[in-house]
Amino acid sequence: MCDNDIHPGLVEDWDVTRRTFMAAGAVAAGGISTVANALTMVAIGEKDVTIKTPDGSADAALFYPEGKGAWPAVLAWPDIMGLRPVFREMGKRLAGQGYVVLVVNPFYRNKKAPVLSGAIDFNDPETRKVLMSYRAAITDEGTDKDAVAYLAFLDAQPQTDKRKKAGVQGYCMGGPLSFRTAAAVPGRIGAVGSFHGGGLVTDKPSSPHLLIPKTKAAYLVAVAQNDDARAPGDKDTLKAAFAAAKRPATVEVYPADHGWCVPGSQAYLEAPAEKAWAELTKLYKANLV
Repeated sequence: MCDNDIHPGLVEDWDVTRRTFMAAGAVAAGGISTVANALTMVAIGEKDVTIKTPDGSADAALFYPEGKGAWPAVLAWPDIMGLRPVFREMGKRLAGQGYVVLVVNPFYRNKKAPVLSGAIDFNDPETRKVLMSYRAAITDEGTDKDAVAYLAFLDAQPQTDKRKKAGVQGYCMGGPLSFRTAAAVPGRIGAVGSFHGGGLVTDKPSSPHLLIPKTKAAYLVAVAQNDDARAPGDKDTLKAAFAAAKRPATVEVYPADHGWCVPGSQAYLEAPAEKAWAELTKLYKANLV
């Protein structure tokens, strides 16, 4: 599961795929409501925000149910294409289910979001070079400091219910960043979702799977079939690490390729994407209490 090797290839402009995403229906596996319903049942507040971190000022998007009340917080790490319209819609969708959601720009040290515009082809050498240079600027230490700052920002929002645990979810490179977040603020993170996460298991002392004992969260790890084919032992390593740390976890290989959860990706598949979303919904309902 290496975030340097497998990517969805061409990622279309969100305007091209928005209708498909908004029309996603209920699926038998999860019984989840349509995206349109999720967005119309609850009025969603949306703000572009700036968060002070030890390394500068991070831009992000904040979503929350409008009206009276307080809700659990969720931090969302995008994939290597960064914060862009599709992840804003995903943030809105989650907020519509009763969460205060912060979708961050992981590349704020280099450029404000969107770091690229229009259709993004990761297979293009120049595009790949730019994105990988941005990725290289994200260190483990920097991620840990960012995670602390992001959770502090969420907890400062009047819409956040600080009595309840927070969630964190990540896609592609966001998977390992989510593991690091759970270890950086273990007292706050109650659930972690990783979707086609890259580099969750490495041979380095900093491997994300070695952080599991430092966390207090429940986990959902949704693995792409082509990631699993390249590193078939990683899922077993993860399962063993969760068991040893006595952390509740679901590790499942989906019949879909890397990027399947993100609309606009060439790998996007609605049915398994909706199943993954339904599993995330169940994870949060059970653990963000």
